Amino acid sequence: MKILILGSGGREHALAWAIAQNPKCDSLICAPGNAGMAALATCAPLDIENPAAVLAFAQENAVDFVVIGPERPLAAGVADALRGGRILCFGPTADAARLEASKAFTKEICDACAAPTAAYARFTDATAAREYVRGQGAPIVIKADGLAAGKGVVVAMTLPEAEAAIDDMFDGAFGDAGTEVVIEEFMQGEEASFFVLSDGQNILPIGTAQDHKRAYDGDKGPNTGGMGAYSPAPVMDDAVTKRAMDQIIAPTISEMAGRGSPFRGVLYAGFMIEHGQPRLVEYNVRFGDPECQVLCMRLGGQMLDLLLATARGELDKAQVNWADDHAVCVVMAAKGYPGSYAKGSEIKGLDCADADPMVQIFHAGTRVDGEQVRANGGRVLGVTARGATLQQAQQRAYAYVGKIDWPDGFYRKDIAWRAL
Repeated sequence: MKILILGSGGREHALAWAIAQNPKCDSLICAPGNAGMAALATCAPLDIENPAAVLAFAQENAVDFVVIGPERPLAAGVADALRGGRILCFGPTADAARLEASKAFTKEICDACAAPTAAYARFTDATAAREYVRGQGAPIVIKADGLAAGKGVVVAMTLPEAEAAIDDMFDGAFGDAGTEVVIEEFMQGEEASFFVLSDGQNILPIGTAQDHKRAYDGDKGPNTGGMGAYSPAPVMDDAVTKRAMDQIIAPTISEMAGRGSPFRGVLYAGFMIEHGQPRLVEYNVRFGDPECQVLCMRLGGQMLDLLLATARGELDKAQVNWADDHAVCVVMAAKGYPGSYAKGSEIKGLDCADADPMVQIFHAGTRVDGEQVRANGGRVLGVTARGATLQQAQQRAYAYVGKIDWPDGFYRKDIAWRAL
């Protein structure tokens, strides 16, 4: 098969690495790709948020299967255009992608199917929102309704923090994403990520993970897109997983189908778990980053078979073959991230893991400059390792982080600390 992967981040590099291992993959194109993906595939310049352009590219290049990595192309209707052009693709329609594109819509779905989630209110006016938080008190969670690249959520521990977050969002800090704001109760417990595939009717769980959103050790500092992850998540035991499937995931998929918007793709559910009871924090309609890196390390080439079964509506025939292992991903980010940071610094030592099958260095924000690889984003690398135990995977990942020569980068030194 000729396969096209849309995206240029660590998630897409991990998917490309896993898919390339499957013998069904004869040819791989990544658009636009990055320096790491260029070693696995042909990288092509393409406006991946333009449905007509993506469809034309797929048709002109005789692509058999398209895997849509990021959320923005999904919200823009790229999957709709591809299906309309009779090209097999992995990813939900724009209508179904509202489960991520609008936090208010997700709350409506939870209300309709009685899925446990945080109490909330929604606002289009800053004054009313400020009055609400004064009545509720802190801590409290302020969310931009729309897509904000994983950064439109503020967990405010004080009222001044909450009011500042409301003002920032309504003043355009997250662009159009903040024209409506959802305010939620602060939920106690332990967070976990749960990934399921759905072909619109059948549901197949494909793994759990926990990520670290805060920038600094000890879960301190500002929220980021994710500074590291590990899989599996110990808190997602069999009992919690069954409750999550029965009370949250299955009712959501059923509600979407009943509305005429069947969900086809990966549903990434963020849970807060307290006393064995999961409650939904949010949905994403694509693989997480860096959670995708640890899932791909553990799933390998079977990832393509699972994505194809989802796209073809054949999940009832699919199964996941898990090894009894663990994976850890440590993100290396540009100094200053998630605030302002410089681009263009050289990264050396990226070949340090070439001989170790238990380690992969997934590129996120990188670009090729002649013979050199340079940083080209906030989160730049995801050093990902497998191990028979979580501690072994963690030690292996950090051993290779130490071999990468990049003075302009930083990383957390405690990924997986909750489990260990």
